[in-house]
Amino acid sequence: MSRVSAFMTCWLVAASTFVAAADRASQAQILVEAETRLKSIYDKREFAPASFSGKWLRDSSGYLVLEKPKDGSEPELVQYDAASGKRSTLISLDKLVVPGTSDRLVIQEFVQSPVAGQLLLQARVITSGKTGYWLFDAKSGELAAITAEIPRLSLESTFSPNGDRLLFGRGPDLFVFDLASQRTTSLSQTDAQSVRENGVQSNWRPDQTLVQASWSPDGKQIAYLQSDSSKVRQRPVIHPTDPTYPEVSHQRFARVGTPIPMLRVGVVGANGGETSWVKLPSDPGTFYISDISWAGNSEELLIEMLSRSRDSRTFLLANTKTGTTTKAYEESDPAWVDASYSANAGLEWIQEGQAFVLLSERDGWRHAYAISRDGKTQTLLTKHASDIIARGPVDERGGWFYFLSSPENATQRYLYRIRLDGTGDAERVTPADQPGTHRYDFSPDRKWAFHTRSTFDSPPVIDLVQLPEHRSVRVLEDNAECRRRVSPLITQPTEFLKLDIGEGVVMDAWMIKPRDFDSTKKYPVFVFVYGEPHGQTVLDDWTGGQNHSMFHRMIADFGYLVVSIDGRGTPAPKGAAWRRAVFGSLGPLSTEEQAAGVKELGRTRSFVDLSRVGIWGWSGGGSNTLNAMFRKPDVYHVGIAVAPKPQPDLYNAWFQEIFMRTREENPEGYRQAAAINFAEGLRGDLLIVHGTGETNTHLQITEGLVDRLIELGKRFDYMAYPNRDHGLREGKGTAVHLRMLMTRYLIEHLPPGPHEPHQ
Repeated sequence: MSRVSAFMTCWLVAASTFVAAADRASQAQILVEAETRLKSIYDKREFAPASFSGKWLRDSSGYLVLEKPKDGSEPELVQYDAASGKRSTLISLDKLVVPGTSDRLVIQEFVQSPVAGQLLLQARVITSGKTGYWLFDAKSGELAAITAEIPRLSLESTFSPNGDRLLFGRGPDLFVFDLASQRTTSLSQTDAQSVRENGVQSNWRPDQTLVQASWSPDGKQIAYLQSDSSKVRQRPVIHPTDPTYPEVSHQRFARVGTPIPMLRVGVVGANGGETSWVKLPSDPGTFYISDISWAGNSEELLIEMLSRSRDSRTFLLANTKTGTTTKAYEESDPAWVDASYSANAGLEWIQEGQAFVLLSERDGWRHAYAISRDGKTQTLLTKHASDIIARGPVDERGGWFYFLSSPENATQRYLYRIRLDGTGDAERVTPADQPGTHRYDFSPDRKWAFHTRSTFDSPPVIDLVQLPEHRSVRVLEDNAECRRRVSPLITQPTEFLKLDIGEGVVMDAWMIKPRDFDSTKKYPVFVFVYGEPHGQTVLDDWTGGQNHSMFHRMIADFGYLVVSIDGRGTPAPKGAAWRRAVFGSLGPLSTEEQAAGVKELGRTRSFVDLSRVGIWGWSGGGSNTLNAMFRKPDVYHVGIAVAPKPQPDLYNAWFQEIFMRTREENPEGYRQAAAINFAEGLRGDLLIVHGTGETNTHLQITEGLVDRLIELGKRFDYMAYPNRDHGLREGKGTAVHLRMLMTRYLIEHLPPGPHEPHQ
């Protein structure tokens, strides 16, 4: 080797060592800044907007709010007049004293009784920390303890129609508490070995318990749902007690293709006695029940039944005396009738119970229909080729049905109304000069609403509006402090864009650019993906995006283009065909369209560096991250999959079967959807994150993939958070630690910062 060659070799080694050291120093500085910023987001919650918790008075004249006095002590219950804004204290601190003691109460929640001036309070005793229920009479100022042991209470449906009794649950059973006599009556009796639950719908949606019990309008009967899980298989759950000898319990979990709870509907007298069971037309264990309500009178129930695979739904009218049923309405679809869980559920009675307003996607759009009680007359209300995003209330006196929609922009939400008689076109109520996302909490008379508006870059403002003029009467929460804190961090407005990938598919997307963005250079891309029918990520909405958006802004400022794309199959208001395009197999279509969207982004924007692309997602987004890394290794180079489900056949029945039926019915769909079957395609850097305390997307679903990757000899990284559930929220410091882990992995494997175009 010549002296020149030797010198050049030494110089290159020294230079590369210097560059590596400089990179390490830069990365270390990024991580220091990241930790500070993440603590402000997740620990201090500096960017969390304030909400408004007002509740309308029954007569719509005003509203009640829990407010802290200026001295910063515990909250009082105050009342505001809607028109004038006059404030008066309804329950002051001096009235929140346990009778006969000096113990003080802190109100946690409240609900109005049908009796004027009475309120049920859920309150905590300051000295003992014990929570209980109290009845407050505004006229007398008296506070009385509810002596019944009430562990489970649905505040909004607990009072009997005349306000003299409370309906509540204890364990698997239902009880009525008489306020005058202080007596408790058992409505259902379940022995200790039973797996029945009354008044709740369990093991349908594992993320929530649905209270399903209600008073008849005359207060003489109570209708309730009984769930029998005796045929649902059990799985062991380890509890973090003694690490050497941990406790083990068993929880019932209805997996794809296995038995689901058996449901039935009963009616019992408010004074107890035998339950009369409704004669439902389907065998137990073959259906779900979405809604039970009284059908405008005290003799009939309305029951909404969904087939197990959600490809049909039936509204039944059940006679409470005979238990017999008749069909008020039914519909079916080869894919699914509805997968939105709440947007279409239920109906609202009009014309004194002789007709109802129903949402349906039967003509390819989510439209509203006015249907007579016998089903013979069906009037289409919303006629345009656009979707209702969510139902609003009926203003029958004025002759209107309110709803949320956004015909021209699937990322936003506005209030509309349409005449109940089916005449005329829909009218936009939200002012045209207010872009973004809007939410409304209507007064009982539909003349007022608490109105929340926000955009992706702007925290929500909540005001009181008068309808239908949408006249802003006063601001209830301006979130000025949140706005002040976040303003310095939004130096580059989020860009909303459309990606045309051909064949008529145009996808919505957003992109957050670095603080010092230079369009003449090329930046790495970090894609945030969900891509399943449960939710959109591309929404022009502060509240909807803030689970991750402040984290994404931080990542962008380190030198990345952070991008999210909603393809077909996501629940965008683009018609039923858009949403049902994924039917049969979740994964393949979203993988193809997400990759096509990234390529289109690179084709149309010169500053996008397609040689440096990362992707991450949570839950279904974690599954799509795995599919991206395994199936599109030429597109994606780094992936972070949080709480994924790489084996969908091991997931729960209530969700997976809507879109893919069972593995026996659809073996090829499940084979194509399972990321584990494509693990050999991994070439990039992959981090898998999961909580060992998962109650739904169980750890074992991911550990099967871990074993497969080991078998294939693939290099990957794996982090298991002990005893954390799906949200990975448990334990001090978890939220910050997870995001630091993700940030560190990203900058180490996909270094930030721009490159010159020729690089």
